[in-house]
Amino acid sequence: MRAGPDREHDDDRSGQTGVATKTRPKTKKPSLYRVLLLNDDYTPMEFVILILEQVFNKSREDATRIMWHVHNQGVGECGVYPYEVAETKVTQVMDAARRNSHPLQCVMEKQ
Repeated sequence: MRAGPDREHDDDRSGQTGVATKTRPKTKKPSLYRVLLLNDDYTPMEFVILILEQVFNKSREDATRIMWHVHNQGVGECGVYPYEVAETKVTQVMDAARRNSHPLQCVMEKQ
């Protein structure tokens, strides 16, 4: 065997030939969850709009549209998120409603 930078690699002597490959585990997309507001007869519409703007980053126009949908249909979707994000948003809504003494309910369901 020769030493030095110009040494040729001899696969036959090392006993190892072939191409090294790495197997990558297949990653699947995280499950998504719908975050829903439920209508009640006591929470002020303006509070619902405020929640939609602050927690879900909706424009005033979109927040108003969603609020009317919740009011008229009994339930409305605020957004679709990975589990941890959806869970955080539900908690934020419920905490804000409780702090302001409103019975507003927010839930999440797997899409």
